[in-house]
Amino acid sequence: MRTTDWVPPHLWFVGSAIFHYLGPSFAVLLFATVAVGGVAWFRIVSAALVFAIWRRPWRVFFAATPEVQRLIVALGAVFALMNYSFYIAIDQLPLGTVAAIEFVGPILLALAGSRTGRNLTALLLAVGGVYLLTDVRIEGGAAAFGWAFANAALFTLYIVLAHRISRADNDTSPIDRLGASMIVAGIAITPLGISGATDALTNPIALAAGIGVGISSSVIPYVFDQFAMARLPRSTYALFVALLPATAVVVGVIVLAQIPEPIELVAVALVIAGVALHREPHANLV
Repeated sequence: MRTTDWVPPHLWFVGSAIFHYLGPSFAVLLFATVAVGGVAWFRIVSAALVFAIWRRPWRVFFAATPEVQRLIVALGAVFALMNYSFYIAIDQLPLGTVAAIEFVGPILLALAGSRTGRNLTALLLAVGGVYLLTDVRIEGGAAAFGWAFANAALFTLYIVLAHRISRADNDTSPIDRLGASMIVAGIAITPLGISGATDALTNPIALAAGIGVGISSSVIPYVFDQFAMARLPRSTYALFVALLPATAVVVGVIVLAQIPEPIELVAVALVIAGVALHREPHANLV
C-alpha cells in the first residue's frame, strides 16, 4: 500500500478545498499590478515550472499510450481555458455569482450518479446550502455571464478528465500525468495571458505572489485531488465540491477573523448534512 493510501480520500479533498481558498490571498497582490489574463498566466506557468522541476513529467508523457497522451493534452487545455475564463468572470461579476454558476456542472455529475433516494436527498441539501452561501446576484453583462458559464463547463470537464487521469494506468504516477498536463496548460495559456504579465516579470513582489498563486492554487490542490479521485467515484467527488463554499467560510473565520452570519451557519450545516448523508455507489467509475 502506498503511503498516500493511508490517508482517507475525503481528507485529501478537504486539504484541496483549503488550499483552493488560500491561493486567492496571493492573487490579491497580483491584481494591483497584473492584468487579469496575466494572473491566469502566472498561476499556470509557475505551477508548470514547479511540476517540471519536481517530477520531470515529460518522461511519462512520451512513454504513455496515445490514449493517455490525448487525456493529458485535453486536461492541459482545460486547465488553461478554465483558469483564464475564471479570472475574466470574477473581474466582471460577484464571486458568489461565479461560484454558484460553477457549481451547476458538478450538480449534474452528482445527479447522474445519485441513483438512490438517499443520495438525491443529500444532493438537494448540498445544493440548498451552496445557494445560501454563494448569495447569487444577477448583475453584469452578457459577456461576463458567458465567461462564467464557460468556466462552469470547463470545471465539469476538469472533474471528468482529472478523474480519468487518476486511473489512466497502473505503471506511472497520476502526479506525473497531472504534471504533464500542467506543462501543456502552460504552453496553451501563454498566447492568452503573457501580454498581461510582461510588466510584472521584473517586479519581485509580483513574481513571489505569482509563485504563491501557482503552488497554492494549481499544485497542492490538484495533487490532493488526484489522491482523492483515485479512490472516490466521480459522482461522490462532484458532490464534495459543495464543500468548497463551506470551506471558504471556515477559512474566513480562522485566517481572516470573518465571523459568519447565522444564515451562513445554516448553509454550512446543510452542506455538511448533504455530504454526510451521501453514500458512495458500488460502481467505482460512476
